[in-house]
Amino acid sequence: MTPRPGDRRESTDAMIRVDQAGEYGATRIYAGQLAVLGDRHPASRAISHMAHQEERHRAFFDGLIAERGVRPTLLQPFWNIAGFALGAVTAAISPEAAMACTAAVETEIDLHYQEQLEQLGDSDPTLSAAIADFQAEELEHKEHALSAGAESVLGYPVLSAFIRLGCKVAIATSKRI
Repeated sequence: MTPRPGDRRESTDAMIRVDQAGEYGATRIYAGQLAVLGDRHPASRAISHMAHQEERHRAFFDGLIAERGVRPTLLQPFWNIAGFALGAVTAAISPEAAMACTAAVETEIDLHYQEQLEQLGDSDPTLSAAIADFQAEELEHKEHALSAGAESVLGYPVLSAFIRLGCKVAIATSKRI
């Protein structure tokens, strides 16, 4: 059955599509950060841990896309490059700038996931449980980034606002495209 505009299924499909794209983008951000910082930098262990969690989140959404027949975003090749570039550029600025990137992204993801949980209510317990679990881990990433000096970066408010705006645009476009 093809969903009609406004159907809960269409809304849930858009959630799965955008969440899969977002988790994929997060894995690419961390890959870019690690490509610049290497595996011996003091921040690399924490970044690798966060990247592993993002991979688990992405794998869950990959599975839902296949199981529920949801069309993935057509923008994935763009998110591949954009995510890696964002991670690499911020890490090249400094490890603290990489953490500023993480804090900004996770701020938007927390808001995004909270909005989804409110919209879902109890209509899709599997998706709601996963989103709540992933949201908690994203908040851990944000807290780690803040404690690792994210806010000490020169121009942090501007950098954070720019990255958060990019996240909002990515979320809006990945829902539809």
